[in-house]
Amino acid sequence: MKVTVGSDHAGFERKAFIIKWLEGKGYEVSDKGTYSEDSVDYPDFAHQVAKDIQEQVSQQGVLICGSANGVAMSANKYSAVRAAICWEAEIATLAKSHNNANICCIPARFTSEDETAAILEAYFSSEFEGGRHERRVNKIACS
Repeated sequence: MKVTVGSDHAGFERKAFIIKWLEGKGYEVSDKGTYSEDSVDYPDFAHQVAKDIQEQVSQQGVLICGSANGVAMSANKYSAVRAAICWEAEIATLAKSHNNANICCIPARFTSEDETAAILEAYFSSEFEGGRHERRVNKIACS
């Protein structure tokens, strides 16, 4: 599976950890930046990740910023994107199994590396349950 990853400056350090974790699990990773801790604008990177999901270049995405709010808001502007803020493993599991999330947004300032690994493990090991959840997910996108 191909996963596109992006962050702003607040998530830069954590992004390196996430890429290493993903590659260690055998995922193909596309890193859309940022590539330093210099101050940048989070939408620039969220849009790149969301476009990869929208255009089916990648099957999943991971976005990181300080709170995860900004990247989630930016990514969710795309009709095919369901970006979920995941601050603990159980939330990540529900985001995927109930909401069919395709971008996991992690708040770097509010999670440790160990918590991030647990979030990623929960997210990537979960599958969409469909059923009653599919009807609801189908109502998310606006035309």
